Amino acid sequence: MAVNTLSNQFRKVDVDEYDENNYQDDTIDDSGEMGPNDSEVQGLLMQGRNADALKLILRNPPILTKNQTLKDKTYTLAMRVLLSFKSSEVDNAVRGLDRDMIDVLMKYIYRGFSTPSDGSSAILLVWHEKAFAVGGNGSIMRVLTDRKTV
Repeated sequence: MAVNTLSNQFRKVDVDEYDENNYQDDTIDDSGEMGPNDSEVQGLLMQGRNADALKLILRNPPILTKNQTLKDKTYTLAMRVLLSFKSSEVDNAVRGLDRDMIDVLMKYIYRGFSTPSDGSSAILLVWHEKAFAVGGNGSIMRVLTDRKTV
């Protein structure tokens, strides 16, 4: 037997620190209004500027808050924007987004798949096809493994 087998100085790492139950998600103060401005998005939709409304929705998602009411309100607004596009306009709208916006778009698409409404599944499939063409498998993996939801 070796001389140092009774030494416990190598045990300096607290393994309980990395337990999943002790992990705290990053949150922000819910006192301020977060998410896109509803009236501004509605104004852009009324002007026919759907791509700008989409960018506004995706630029400021409420992913860091735990306020479910705010998340639901933003989700319905995002679905209204996504459903306002014609199928032929989706490709150009997705190509104008950066990687982070594509990931947020995929989060809204998957949430839309989980709670389908009349006629939303067909357009969401079109959105998913175009977002996948731009974002690839990496976008799907980032969305499915991210703990922050929309």
